[in-house]
Amino acid sequence: MRIVVLDGYTLNPGDNRWTAVAALGELAVYDRTPVAQIVERAVNAEIILTNKTPLSATTLEQLPQLRFIAVLATGFNIVDVAAARAHAIPVSNVPEYGTDSVAQHVLAVLLHFCHHVALHDRLIRQGQWQHGGDFCFWEAPLTELVGKRIGIIGFGRIGRRVGELAHALGMEVLAYDVQPGNEPGYQPFSWQSIEVIFEESDVVTLHCPQTNDNVGLVNRALLSRMRPTALLINAARGGLVHEQDLADALNQGLLAGAALDVLAAEPPPASHPLLHAKNCLLTPHCAWATLEARRRMMAITAENVAAFLQGRPQNVVNG
Repeated sequence: MRIVVLDGYTLNPGDNRWTAVAALGELAVYDRTPVAQIVERAVNAEIILTNKTPLSATTLEQLPQLRFIAVLATGFNIVDVAAARAHAIPVSNVPEYGTDSVAQHVLAVLLHFCHHVALHDRLIRQGQWQHGGDFCFWEAPLTELVGKRIGIIGFGRIGRRVGELAHALGMEVLAYDVQPGNEPGYQPFSWQSIEVIFEESDVVTLHCPQTNDNVGLVNRALLSRMRPTALLINAARGGLVHEQDLADALNQGLLAGAALDVLAAEPPPASHPLLHAKNCLLTPHCAWATLEARRRMMAITAENVAAFLQGRPQNVVNG
């Protein structure tokens, strides 16, 4: 069975071997594949693994040997799943691998804004403590989270884990989800509308999938509802935020800061408005990428391929 990985570098930059997948067939791994080279590299493949390399209907038409697609992610919009279904090609994803890693990242950036650790380390090295005359100093406001409110948009696996961590820090949790499900077992907790969450939260964090209905959800109107001391965190999908509106809101002081691990265009162009916005912390879509999470993804991907070969494909998103 010929298996081609189109963009394997982010999953395995050298510390997460393809051994389990290689055991299932004749494996070729490409770190990155330009769109123009997809067909050339995969024309004889029976199984394709892709993370962000797109498989469009036009591309699928040119891959006559293809029998199965394994997406190296939870989101699968990179594949035209309807076209794959028309060709009787099942598409599987990895539905859960990075919950704890992404939730931990949200906590990390939240604490960044609370304590400004790197800032104060830098000021010490510049001599400000030595020349200040006091036994302590702080350059930016320091914030305690006990009693503060965190609003979570999207209360699935990751949103719920973020809620648990926030609760452990003494925060009140507000949540919104299109399918709310059961309430968590802790208090204080309440379901709220998106508008109320933006109005009443000290921190708003996004954990919903991006759909045609919510592109640009966080726009000027919602941002204007936020408290000037509030923070926005996005570790979901970049398209959820109208990025120029957010840059304007930050520069105007409508909110205190924002941390984004995802952007609409990745990587962003040099002219991207958030690169120059006040109090904006950007990370390169790496919240998911702990070694532990990547090892889970590799293991589940191998299970997806093995299940297909055994005639019982699992985690199929276009069944």
